[in-house]
Amino acid sequence: MTKTILLATTAILLSAGAASAQTSPPPAPAPQAGASQQGVLVFTPDFFADQRPNTALDMVSRVPGFSVQDGDGSRGFEGAVGNILINGSRPASKNDTGSSVLSRTLVPQVERIELIRGGAPGIDMQGYSVVVNVITRNQASTEQILTGNMAFFEGGTDRGFGQYQFTRRNGDRVWGFTLADGVAIDDSNGVGRVIRRDANGVVLRDEGYYSDQTGGGQAVRVNFADAFMGGKIDLTARLGLNDYSQYSLQDGPTIVRDNRFAEEGSSGEVGAVFTRPMGTDLTSETRFIREWNDFENAAASLTTTNGVAGPEQRFASEGNASETILRSLLRWERSPALTLEAGGEIAYNMLEIDQAFTDGGVVIPLPSDQIMVEETRGELFGKATWRVRPDLNVEGGLRLEASTITQSGDADQEKSFFYAKPRLQLTWTPRPQNQVRFRFERDVGQLDFGDFAAGADLEDEQLFGGNVNLEPEERWISELTYERRFLGDGIVSIGYRHDEIIGVIDRLPLPMGLSAVGNIGDGTLDQLAVNLVLPLDRAGFTGGQFQFRNTWNDTAVTDPTSGEERPISGVRPSQPAFTLSQDITTWKINWAVTYLASLRQFNYAPDQVSGFTGSDYFEASIEYKPTPTLAIRAQVNVWNDFQVERTVFADRTLARPVAFTELRPTDPRTFWQIRVRKTF
Repeated sequence: MTKTILLATTAILLSAGAASAQTSPPPAPAPQAGASQQGVLVFTPDFFADQRPNTALDMVSRVPGFSVQDGDGSRGFEGAVGNILINGSRPASKNDTGSSVLSRTLVPQVERIELIRGGAPGIDMQGYSVVVNVITRNQASTEQILTGNMAFFEGGTDRGFGQYQFTRRNGDRVWGFTLADGVAIDDSNGVGRVIRRDANGVVLRDEGYYSDQTGGGQAVRVNFADAFMGGKIDLTARLGLNDYSQYSLQDGPTIVRDNRFAEEGSSGEVGAVFTRPMGTDLTSETRFIREWNDFENAAASLTTTNGVAGPEQRFASEGNASETILRSLLRWERSPALTLEAGGEIAYNMLEIDQAFTDGGVVIPLPSDQIMVEETRGELFGKATWRVRPDLNVEGGLRLEASTITQSGDADQEKSFFYAKPRLQLTWTPRPQNQVRFRFERDVGQLDFGDFAAGADLEDEQLFGGNVNLEPEERWISELTYERRFLGDGIVSIGYRHDEIIGVIDRLPLPMGLSAVGNIGDGTLDQLAVNLVLPLDRAGFTGGQFQFRNTWNDTAVTDPTSGEERPISGVRPSQPAFTLSQDITTWKINWAVTYLASLRQFNYAPDQVSGFTGSDYFEASIEYKPTPTLAIRAQVNVWNDFQVERTVFADRTLARPVAFTELRPTDPRTFWQIRVRKTF
């Protein structure tokens, strides 16, 4: 039934496209190369006219060859805040992301969008090869955006959510607030079976499976910016509450396995950025960020056989975490072709967590189930961006980082680290349509402090210990990318990347049959990334576009248990995506259909290999914009095949005999979304 609906929807969309193809609107103006260098492409609002955008985020999402990244939220500021700038600067907080700021900025406020490929003097790239810089108009306005959403789940719980955004601009002064209510959505929940077989293929379990989830969060954010002490200050603050619950049931003729998880917590942040000219070409920037969260969660597993309940297993934890950052820099635009930057950053991170595992009410101690982890870190950095000539840009820099990680509780330990992190990027743009980018740098990964503590996956019958000896992962990265633009908004890019990884973070064995996250040795990553955007106007499909995107990953590391070479956990070998879309200006609609052919992701532990495979994933959407201030969007997501797999070993000998294999084929719930957005 689901597939029939999807195919019918697609047929309607395609027929609509065919009908509109009889009317050929004038093509959108092509992006222009920046006046000072060819590595910068400028998009004016009329480029996006056919898409009828409501917000600046709508515009940026349609910039050819650009994908919005809001950062990974990792410790520190460098590289953690995404690839979007607004008037040459990033937001005041890591969590007030660039896309969040653009989502509350209406189209009339956008003067132009600059796509900066490979760096440019005066631009803070923050480690990204490509960024967008949204230049806004300095004019008085009051902007309001009201968004309402409904999500409908086949056989699940329907949910509504939304947000209200208010912004007032008057010269240098900008202030506003956001009220948001959100929900958690997981497209892997559904109905299926659990089939477990021993090494000889004999069925040990054949049980029904059902999973679902509920939860979300509410938050309020306030923002303020104004001229201050000869410069500009940006302030932001946020408070939020969240709750989440997930449950799964396995049932057979005589048995029921009930697994549940629930979490609730609160979070907040404050951020401030003060920017001040120190002279004609010298600018100072000082940034302060404080984030914190408190959490409490519990997992429970209960097996009932012939109506008799067995001992209940519970794993509960509570704790709090925070990050504080103070960062300051000086930026000297020595000439239109050369920018020098130097500064420093100090930061304090902490996690305090208290956990307990019980089996039938009896407490069972786990390694590092009560622990406090603190990190004090300092960094000095300097970099230069030099436009050697209009078609050649060079960026070079060096960061020196020193840190101390202290642990207390179940384990008392202190470790100190020092890293020198060089970076070199070359960008050659012989013509605006052609660009070659080369990057070489040393990157030091950001530790997840939760890996220092114990954990549990009761549904898969796994307990984890903490690892007090965890150290950051290091990578020496070499990357080469070629990009070709054609037919206005067409693009093809091919990139190859090679990482030499020191201290790969993965699963390692612990005594008592436990495992933990740890450094398992050196490894490699080889990556090939391809992105194709093909306009279809010349093929008679007016306003149409075909996209293909995929990243092939080949990783290798030596398994600490078997001694054999294997892939690194959590890295998807491939995930090809095909998208067909069209803007039908006469009908004021745009539509898109995305198809994911296949995906797989596996994790490797001392006692098991587990992961999921999927194929034939469809996403179809259509958006109607009857007026410049109203947008109505409908979307449907459909899985054809999704399966969780496990291979569990009998022991940890080099032979690793198989105890059992387990397959959990699931028919994930089809879900529809309706979004109505009104701007004022």
